[in-house]
Amino acid sequence: MGRSFVADSGPESHITAVPEGAPRGGLRALCSPAALTGGLTELAWVGAHVLMYPLGTRTEELRPDPRVRPGEQPAAVRALFAADPLAARIPVLLVHGLVDNRSIFAVMRRGLRRRGFTDVCSWNYSPLSSDIARCAADLGAHIERVCEQTGHERVHVVGHSLGGLISRYLVQRLGGDRRIDSLITLGTPHQGSLLAHVVPTPLIRQLRPGSPVLRELEQPARDVTTRVTAIYSDLDQMVLPTSSGRCDHPDLAARNLLVRGVGHMSLPIHRGVVDEVAVTLAGRRGADMTAARAA
Repeated sequence: MGRSFVADSGPESHITAVPEGAPRGGLRALCSPAALTGGLTELAWVGAHVLMYPLGTRTEELRPDPRVRPGEQPAAVRALFAADPLAARIPVLLVHGLVDNRSIFAVMRRGLRRRGFTDVCSWNYSPLSSDIARCAADLGAHIERVCEQTGHERVHVVGHSLGGLISRYLVQRLGGDRRIDSLITLGTPHQGSLLAHVVPTPLIRQLRPGSPVLRELEQPARDVTTRVTAIYSDLDQMVLPTSSGRCDHPDLAARNLLVRGVGHMSLPIHRGVVDEVAVTLAGRRGADMTAARAA
């Protein structure tokens, strides 16, 4: 089972990780300053996202940022990729959640580019999709096109909510680990969500705990090479219980990261989460964990 970490909700959360405690629960947790701030941020972002939604209805083309030139990055960017300068060139693909589109990643896309990642794009799938496996196959085809276009053999994928589950299905069941170097999921219901019992549509039924798709993902995955990080929140109102945001498959050895006081829709815009995604994709987290084991 993968190691777990807790990040504080502050912007420096990517710097220091400590062993995880259980997610806080009950009325006391909901009334904490962090939870109240997170709830207000969630409401504000949902309102802004509704206005931005029409701008994200088309799949984004992969265009390297012309402002990023080797050797001209700020010192902080050079330090991020000091261990592996080529990591900045690996394409990063962002996959949105249920009934959403690439507009959810407006902040993260800009944040990753500012931190030195040159090839960042998003993939839209139809809000009328009814099957996770079919979406995963379509995602695999899109990744093949990205690899052909960029000349890279592998990509990074960041999936929010259902997007993380679609990406994980591709990795485990359709051979996607051949192309996906790292997978980071944000608020993904790896073990399902009790809310999925409320809406009986075909796709949402697949998100119910114990559904055939989730049981399929519990099957052995011993040959999977993709590095998996699952970021989940104790304030996630869509993934219930919130611990379902963990990826505890024994063969994946996923790194589970708990953030506090961040709502479901706010995960892709939270500065600490964006910092953590950048550090992980730059290979720093894997190197830190290897060094810790050696020590």
